[in-house]
Amino acid sequence: MIKKEKTSPRLQWLKFTVVTLLYLLFLYWVESWWGLLVVPFIYDAYISRKIRWQWWKDAEGPTRFIMSWVDALVFALVAVYFINLFFFQNYVIPSSSLEKSLLTGDYLCVSKVSYGPRIPQTPLTMPLTQHTLPVLGCKSYIEWPQWDYRRVKGLGKVELNDIVVFNYPAGDTLVSEERWQAADFYQMAYSFGQQLVDAPARMDSLDPIGQRKLFDTYYNAGKRYIMANPNEYGDIITRPVDRRENYVKRCVGLPGQKLQIKDRIIYLDGKPNKEPENVQYTYYVKLRAQMPEDLMQELGISNEDMTQLNSVGCMPLTKRAAKTLASRKDIVASIKLNTDAPTGDLYPLNSATGWTRDNYGPVWIPAKGKSIKLDMRNIAVYERPIRTYEGNDLKITDDGRIFINGKQTDTYTFKMDYYWMMGDNRHNSADSRYWGFVPEDHVVGKPLFIWWSADPDHNGFAAIRWHRLFSWVDNIK
Repeated sequence: MIKKEKTSPRLQWLKFTVVTLLYLLFLYWVESWWGLLVVPFIYDAYISRKIRWQWWKDAEGPTRFIMSWVDALVFALVAVYFINLFFFQNYVIPSSSLEKSLLTGDYLCVSKVSYGPRIPQTPLTMPLTQHTLPVLGCKSYIEWPQWDYRRVKGLGKVELNDIVVFNYPAGDTLVSEERWQAADFYQMAYSFGQQLVDAPARMDSLDPIGQRKLFDTYYNAGKRYIMANPNEYGDIITRPVDRRENYVKRCVGLPGQKLQIKDRIIYLDGKPNKEPENVQYTYYVKLRAQMPEDLMQELGISNEDMTQLNSVGCMPLTKRAAKTLASRKDIVASIKLNTDAPTGDLYPLNSATGWTRDNYGPVWIPAKGKSIKLDMRNIAVYERPIRTYEGNDLKITDDGRIFINGKQTDTYTFKMDYYWMMGDNRHNSADSRYWGFVPEDHVVGKPLFIWWSADPDHNGFAAIRWHRLFSWVDNIK
């Protein structure tokens, strides 16, 4: 028999007191006193010891060895899960939508306490997974129970021009086939419907009620097409808020502000918002000669940018990079800002607004407790927040009357704050211009610093962006 370790009662009481106080402070912070049920177990672990928490220490041979490792791994997983849930989370920049502020391959330390961590809406989930288990490909969470949204008090709130990590708003509905999961379901449905339905008239020739009916026809036809092809798209599924994909963008509009984009510049309540220093737009570029590697590195031009140039004739550039290229007559034959005005796939998808990515709005950003007057000219902008994000039953009759939860109305008071998010790579960014407002319950946290950065265009040590390691994100303006 292995001799049991003797411990000092005074020391055990001290440990119990410290652990209990820290635990009670945590419960006070999260405002959940159900956790008091755990206190007797803490008392037993340190003082009474009625439950044999570490029974394996009395075992012999392989059992003791294996269980010691299991115990250590379980403790590590619980600790990491706890930290990930309430304090910090890792996030990697997967695309170029925020370049040149944040780069593809930047790994961020995201603070949950900056805006306050959310209490899990799906508490029964596999730790350290988002929505799908690796390898198995099944859900990583159990859908019941689903708790109402609640956020613990944080150090502050989302400020203008903050870079924010949040759950993808339009990710409430998607198809289950893996290769289509990243696609916007709503854009898919409307796009398929427009291909399947013969429009009886030009959209701009219809009144708001007629436009609404035609867009509903598009959506329903597209949805039926998706449902009729399960081998291609799988099933139509939904995900809870905290199980949707994470996105990172810059907050360029706050609750209660009126936002409008005019000639690429964002205006808030009629005043221009300062652009990020490294904001990018696409430019048409014609080359006389191959661009030197050292010039590409100096201007931050990636292989992805060159691929885009070779395929469509334009590439994203900062103002400084565009000016530098314009001066290199030995390499560049011509360079011109892309002023094309594509209107497709812009939010709201069921209204003929005539807005473009560079000339958008105006739209009023909903604020908690504030009301808006609704009519057929603006209902398309606000129906997703009202119906999908705030859980109301919204119906519109054939004659244009609006019913919310069975009552006819022409006003609505919002329950949450909303934000307008955009990427700094303005012409290569899927953002609020395409899927609308970001509700406060979708906000995950605030990136603090870049703890690792690897250039996907290089390998090994050459890929490490040493100058970006441990750079504070707040210093990237």
